[in-house]
Amino acid sequence: MDTNRILLVEDEARIADMLSFGLRENGYEVGVAYDGKLGYRLYDGGGFDLLILDINLPGMNGYDFCKRVRSADEKTPIIMLTALNSLDDKIEGYDAGADDYLPKPFEFRELLMKIRALLRRSGGTSNASGNLLRAGDLVMNLDTREVKRDGRDIYLTAKELQLLEYLLRNKNRVVSRADIAVNVWSINFDTSTNIIDVYINYLRNKVDKPFQEKMIHTQVGLGYVLKD
Repeated sequence: MDTNRILLVEDEARIADMLSFGLRENGYEVGVAYDGKLGYRLYDGGGFDLLILDINLPGMNGYDFCKRVRSADEKTPIIMLTALNSLDDKIEGYDAGADDYLPKPFEFRELLMKIRALLRRSGGTSNASGNLLRAGDLVMNLDTREVKRDGRDIYLTAKELQLLEYLLRNKNRVVSRADIAVNVWSINFDTSTNIIDVYINYLRNKVDKPFQEKMIHTQVGLGYVLKD
């Protein structure tokens, strides 16, 4: 089995060295950069299965780094590490294309949990052909991460894609905010925030608003359902 390669971009040398040591001890190959520009050059050289980015980086901040990656690469998982922990900061990170967000300080085992979950998710469909999820006239191609409704392209961020994938896999079934928190964000997600409602609204604006028939529905007191 091939060893997964992780790119860690963190400007605090002590933290970078500690994390890279721990990741190598857990069987990963790790490339390390202490600034955004060098990190992007390493990424651009290819071969990484997952990226871990600090946000406050010299040279190129984590948001810009993430956006540049996502402009050409929708699949490689990205985890953001940061001391910025407000809801607006999290939304900006997810909008930039991050798959997950881990505020400092954190436990190393939580980072490992997120890495394993994202690598399983990203590797689970990489060898499939024509792997589609459908609901009515809405289609998601799990290989290309393309989404179409009634033949029209719908452009989603990485987190919006994950949320829509979860709703499609559970179509016609009500899923609670707690279900979404565990399966789309992380097991330790803070359900007291309204970020799930924010992202449901983002999806509605793109998947439902341009069309007459609405697919994403709220079940008051229960959660959400995507109806076929």
